[in-house]
Amino acid sequence: MSVLRLLGLVIVLLSTSLAQADVGRPKVGLVLSGGGAKGMAHVGVLRVLEELQVPVDFVVGTSAGSAVGALYASGMDVHEIEERFIDMDWVSSFQDDPGRAYKPVRRKRQDWRYPVSPGIGVRSDGLHLGGGIIAGQNLGFILNELTRDASLVEDFDKLAIPFRAVATDLETGEEVVIGSGNLSEAIRASMSIPGVYAPVTLDGRLLVDGGVANNLPVSVARDLGADIVIAVDITDPLLEREDIREAFSVVGQLTTMMTRQNTEQQLELLTDQDILIRPDLEGLSSADFYKAPALFELGASGARKHAGELRHLSVGDDHWERFRSRLTEHSFSPGVITGIRIDDDSRLAGDFLRQRIRQQAGEPLDVAALEEDLNRIYGLGYYETVSYSLVPTDAGGTDLVVRVREKSWGPNYLSFGLNYEDNFESDTRFNVATSLRMTGLNALGGEWTTGLQLGTQPRVRTEWFQPLDYGFERFLTLGGEYSRESLSAFDGEGERITEVDITNRQIDLALGTELGANGEVRLAYIRGYATVDEQVGEPVAPSGSIQSGNINLQLVHDSLDDTFLPESGGFAGIRGRFERPGLGSDRDFDSVRVMALGTASWNKASVTGLLFANAVTRGVAGIENSVLLGGFHRLSAYSQGEVSGEDAALAGVYVRQEFGGPFMPWFAGAGFETGNAWSSLGDARWNNLLRSGSLFAGIDTFLGPIQVATAYNNEDDWSAYLNIGFSFTRLFY
Repeated sequence: MSVLRLLGLVIVLLSTSLAQADVGRPKVGLVLSGGGAKGMAHVGVLRVLEELQVPVDFVVGTSAGSAVGALYASGMDVHEIEERFIDMDWVSSFQDDPGRAYKPVRRKRQDWRYPVSPGIGVRSDGLHLGGGIIAGQNLGFILNELTRDASLVEDFDKLAIPFRAVATDLETGEEVVIGSGNLSEAIRASMSIPGVYAPVTLDGRLLVDGGVANNLPVSVARDLGADIVIAVDITDPLLEREDIREAFSVVGQLTTMMTRQNTEQQLELLTDQDILIRPDLEGLSSADFYKAPALFELGASGARKHAGELRHLSVGDDHWERFRSRLTEHSFSPGVITGIRIDDDSRLAGDFLRQRIRQQAGEPLDVAALEEDLNRIYGLGYYETVSYSLVPTDAGGTDLVVRVREKSWGPNYLSFGLNYEDNFESDTRFNVATSLRMTGLNALGGEWTTGLQLGTQPRVRTEWFQPLDYGFERFLTLGGEYSRESLSAFDGEGERITEVDITNRQIDLALGTELGANGEVRLAYIRGYATVDEQVGEPVAPSGSIQSGNINLQLVHDSLDDTFLPESGGFAGIRGRFERPGLGSDRDFDSVRVMALGTASWNKASVTGLLFANAVTRGVAGIENSVLLGGFHRLSAYSQGEVSGEDAALAGVYVRQEFGGPFMPWFAGAGFETGNAWSSLGDARWNNLLRSGSLFAGIDTFLGPIQVATAYNNEDDWSAYLNIGFSFTRLFY
């Protein structure tokens, strides 16, 4: 017998013996329960199973357990799973907003005025709300990234380890076992907490968190063929009577009762051969997402208490290496995208979406660019979710499927805002605002937005926005506006000598184009008039109406990451105004306004620099066109409007340090400003610049930051402020 034939016989015999060993080994099913952030304890259990060389034949998970189980079943290394959870931006997973960077400039300019968008839709049959506080947009992207290596697997039996996710049918309350489809969508459905995340539609069913029907799905593992079940139960225990005192604890107790009851039913299915692991997670809650390392260790400690039982399931080195090889070899690459499909049932034309996606057929998938494009589509505000999946084709290629789901509570939406500033002396500004935005009014995406502001500075603005192409690159706007502003004149001692209420009415027509993601240029014709409604003190303004007619050219770049408290990005704007009698104006002047704002951050500390100037380059603008300085962060030690003139300049630097955790941060900082206003910029001198230093602290809220501040100027004057909703960019607009 030749050496080669002998070697082949040995290999055959060895393979046969190993196969027989596989046949003789009991099938092990790993069952991971739901429990929110505490689900990260499951990762510690996986670590111990690997240390003891216990191979798993099936993985079944509910809610958080489905997320951990899916990653392991897809072949992700336990160490990598730990790193992913430690590095994850958990705050963003509970937000739908992809970030201000993905909104068009026209939306950013209104952010400070209407920052609160609670998901209230308006239709002819009344007001409507979404299916959950969170639609799950960012969570979907996170799950897509985590399951990317299994993105082409449609049958979950073909994963490295066969896997099932458990969800609940919202209509019937029945358990739904998901064993095929898109893996990230299956996880998303399984962990869709009712009332928090919007339900997920799969195969015509509305699905929510599987914990409602089966939080510890032992029965599912049995149905898959598991001989022995390793069940990891992290279900919350019921509260004691003395701990049930407030509404939240009552609701929490009712929820726990529901999951605890179905968990107990599943525990009764366990036999003496099965292993039940209950990590000691006392003192930790389902919201402790930033305690991943501790949760890993507690899960591992809980598993090691059962090391004796688990060792009976251990296998030898050869068998373990084969198991590990199976895990590491089950990664999938989409390769070249052979086709792109848009799954869209919205009112807008199909080209509306396709022109916003840069991915091309015949090119490798660019995940970063694709997610950026989808974030920008989502930033338009039309859709509840914008997602993608990869589907293998019969020809062996990969199709990219982009799915958009219109907001069920749309297509018209309400937003709200509040702005407040009080210097505790002579000046209080208080405004509440609401906006109605009507979207999808034609195939190109026409919009009609009307905003109303009531308070010390009343304002009404209505505007039609009409794209001239599917990509929104060119657009036309037609608007009308009414506003009233109170101006003050001060003497050389800083005493107010005149108060003037000026009302402005205008209509405007503008043609514009987007310049990339963060830029915009628009040319507008504005026609209107101003009236002096009230003048107390020395007369400084003419009575009657003052006609206005001008051409306005504006160029803006806005990449700030936040409207109120930016940590990165910048703003740059320049606007030229050309007022002419031939355009219907009583004035004849030219003016230019420029502003630059930049910010950067390091270790929760940020520095923001501001430069602003307005100059009348020809003619006389008049008091109705005065630039107002003074107030919080605009020469803080002076009252709002105390510094005013046709020309003005301001420079400032602000340092802010953030404290506290990710869910309720607070901040403190200091600022320094210098500048002034003049009847002519030629009067500006170093020795007539005003200077102001300030200390401030506050918290960020859904209304915008609430800040208290004290300021001191070079004229030995002190002031104090309470401010809600301050934004630097309002100085330019």
